[in-house]
Amino acid sequence: MLGLFRRLLPREDRFFDLFDAHARTVVSAADALNQLLSGNNIDENCERIVTLEDEADDITRDVLLAVRRSFITPFDRGDIKDLIQSMDDAIDMMHKTVKTIRLFEQTSFDPRMQAMGAAILEAAHLIAEAIPLLGRISVNAPRLSMIAEEITRVEGRSDDLHEQGLKDLFHRHGTNNAMAYIIGSELYGKLEKVLDRFEDVANEISGIVIENV
Repeated sequence: MLGLFRRLLPREDRFFDLFDAHARTVVSAADALNQLLSGNNIDENCERIVTLEDEADDITRDVLLAVRRSFITPFDRGDIKDLIQSMDDAIDMMHKTVKTIRLFEQTSFDPRMQAMGAAILEAAHLIAEAIPLLGRISVNAPRLSMIAEEITRVEGRSDDLHEQGLKDLFHRHGTNNAMAYIIGSELYGKLEKVLDRFEDVANEISGIVIENV
């Protein structure tokens, strides 16, 4: 009965506009990261990610403010906060990757790092597809669950890239260039954490689907 009552009340759907804006920002940052890992306009793309991360923070604050002010939300308030925070964590980790690239003045990247950049962009696009579907969870539950599974598979492939990348670094630099190994492993670790954060978003989406279907 309470669920029916809530469905009959007016709902604050601005959340979906904010989620969509954040998801587009994440996709743009992932595209910039993928571009710079390919060696394209490294400085410009680093700066682009920094700017986009600031924009994402602003959107996150708007969502959290809307949660406090809204009488009726489209789904649980805690889920809304957890979802936007997990999305924001993903772009925050991209920003941290940029900081590492700038700190060590990196201008070239291993093929497996580039493959992880492509995986990050793929995961970002999947998140951007999922977000609008949350507006009609019951209807879109099968596709939402499928997207979450696809993101998990992308993250799993990145685990393999991370492991193989570290092995390759060790074979190339482990005995004769410790600094190159340390820098490379730091970058691989940051990229893997970006994909871990996307898996967190997928888990939040899965939880929302389970609670609302």
